[in-house]
Amino acid sequence: MEEDPDDTLGLLAALTAATDRDLRERARGLATRLLLRLAVPGRGVQHGTGRLARDRYRPDAGDLDLDASLEALVDARAARAAVDVERLWVRRWSRPSTAWCLVLDRSGSMHGRDLATAALATAAVVQRAGRDRAVLSFARDVVAVASMADGRPDDEVVDHVLALRGHGTTDLAGALRAAADQHDRTAASRRVTVLLSDCRATEPGDVRAAAERLASLAGGLVVLAPDGDDDEARALGATVDAPVAGYDGPSDVPAALLRVLDDLR
Repeated sequence: MEEDPDDTLGLLAALTAATDRDLRERARGLATRLLLRLAVPGRGVQHGTGRLARDRYRPDAGDLDLDASLEALVDARAARAAVDVERLWVRRWSRPSTAWCLVLDRSGSMHGRDLATAALATAAVVQRAGRDRAVLSFARDVVAVASMADGRPDDEVVDHVLALRGHGTTDLAGALRAAADQHDRTAASRRVTVLLSDCRATEPGDVRAAAERLASLAGGLVVLAPDGDDDEARALGATVDAPVAGYDGPSDVPAALLRVLDDLR
């Protein structure tokens, strides 16, 4: 790992497909733990502007909103009675909740470095997300590795991604529509979609319309694409105003994710 993290992660990911069952399970267990640890640096960054919200009174819920509670205070004083707390309001700072959907392209290679890249992207997303998160993989068909708010543990989601194998054509439009469907299942005020793909569609479908729908959500769409094979990704990003970042290997993914998230409006 110290000398060449990308080759090491690629080798470890390749071993998750070993024919020896014991070796395969040991490799997946080690890879899952390592990937979750490597993804931690990007976990704590928060996005979304805090705002003052008004709520019904609860102890320690916030500062008393005198304007909204004035009538209850005046009535209690006039009646020389205790204040009816059911009529009191507080003001507190709140941050918008965020739902995340990661969309992984498995239409090409899904072994070695490519599989490690997908798994590390998954670890980076699920560890910064709360309850509302989904992970989809796609080739010709879309498979939900984790559905929105299904409560699946982080390590189980990463382990399922390590079991993916690549094949088939690329239905990018269908995958983006599936991501929108996942976001429709949440009440979160912000909805972020992370697409890991070269964005080279080989199945018919209106990719632009599907991408525009995700980019228009409060939260937006970001794209991660391999360096040197990112022309289509950058063209799509420019068309729908979605930030795009390239990565050179698996270990670049957490930093690339931070870059595109910082570019979200």
